[in-house]
Amino acid sequence: MANQRKYITVAKFFEENEKELKLEIIVNESGFDRQITETEIHRPGLALAGFVDVFSYNRIQVLGNTEVTYLKSLPAEVRRHDIQRLLEFQIPLIVVTNKNPVDSELIKQCKRKKIPLLRSALVSTEFVRYVNEYLSDVFAPQIVVHGTLIDVYGIGVLLTGRSGIGKSEVALDLVERGHRLVSDDVVEIVRKAREILIGKTNSLLRHHIELRGLGIVDVQSMFGIRAIRIQKRVEIEVRLEDWDKQEDYERLGLEDKFVDILGVKIPLVRLPIFPGKNITVIVETIALNQLLKIHGINPAKKFNELQMKKIQEKKKLQQYLKSDYE
Repeated sequence: MANQRKYITVAKFFEENEKELKLEIIVNESGFDRQITETEIHRPGLALAGFVDVFSYNRIQVLGNTEVTYLKSLPAEVRRHDIQRLLEFQIPLIVVTNKNPVDSELIKQCKRKKIPLLRSALVSTEFVRYVNEYLSDVFAPQIVVHGTLIDVYGIGVLLTGRSGIGKSEVALDLVERGHRLVSDDVVEIVRKAREILIGKTNSLLRHHIELRGLGIVDVQSMFGIRAIRIQKRVEIEVRLEDWDKQEDYERLGLEDKFVDILGVKIPLVRLPIFPGKNITVIVETIALNQLLKIHGINPAKKFNELQMKKIQEKKKLQQYLKSDYE
């Protein structure tokens, strides 16, 4: 089931970004438990000037050079009134960028309202860009999938299927052949921008494979650092299925099938298995075939076009021979 984080606290934001954003605490006042719920940030220039009809107060408020200079230009009483009006809203966090001096009235009012106030040494544009990227990741839709994610020839292959069908064994075989394990049994998938799915390993399992009859295998220790990846784009799902002679499986590959994960469609290959079938080599072939398609080469369609061309040539020859009376 898909889920999406609804908020993070200011304390969590500060903890995870203190170094990168070069943050310092100006006012804490127990306001670090306030919740950040929006991906976007806001520059409250208009709100400071008195226009608050469409004020996005529930976002992180950033005061850059423009806002700081504007406040500095105001008479003390007007500045106090404008700041007081701004802080009447339930603002989660205020950040002063460019290491600007923080107005004493702003500090006083933030303490009174228990609104967290931070200062960053970064310029506003850099701060905004970083925070937008960070919050986009934090609030990105995500799902946990029972399966195994392998980097095969640079293609993120998600192996799925019933428990015990052999996903882990195939993954181990692929690793032994030089491919890279991302996660076994549990894959955490996050939807990024531009309809990109990123699969990650579970922090607890961390590149371990469970093999029935043997137990837990540490892939990194056994095969080295080159055998693992922390994350990989999920580009195709290979669904392992028990062979069913009544089932009509794809023979030519002309009709592409897709599966929807978090609103993103990726190619789906249903792979029937039975004893003696070399699943590892087939998975490698699927990955290479997907690489060809990415580069605009569709082997199934090319084969079909070739067949149609041969049929047309044969018809022309037959028509010619029917008309040849010599």
